[in-house]
Order: sequence, then C-alpha cells, then structure tokens
Amino acid sequence: MANRDNNQNVSENIKDKAGAAFHSIHRGLEVTEDAAMNAVDATAEAISNATDNDNRRND
Repeated sequence: MANRDNNQNVSENIKDKAGAAFHSIHRGLEVTEDAAMNAVDATAEAISNATDNDNRRND
C-alpha cells in the first residue's frame, strides 16, 4: 500500500510540475505576443504619421 501511495504522490508531483511549466511557458508566449503587437502598432502609427505629414506637404 505504501508503494502505491508513493507512486501516486510521484505522479501528482510530475503532473503539478508539468502544469506549472506549461503555465509559465504560456505566460511567456503571451508577453512576447503583447510586445510584438505593441511594436506592430507603433510601426503602423509611425507610418500613418509619416504619410499624413507627407500628404499635408503635398496639399
């Protein structure tokens, strides 16, 4: 019985650590995605501003 309990504890520990690792990786991906989208938004805004400024000069 003790061996089965020990195996159950080991299995639960592995499962818990795998779950924690998954959540850490997932959060890292979310942070990376947010940073990438912020860079895209900033680039789009810079292009829009440059285009608007260029259009004003040509009017």
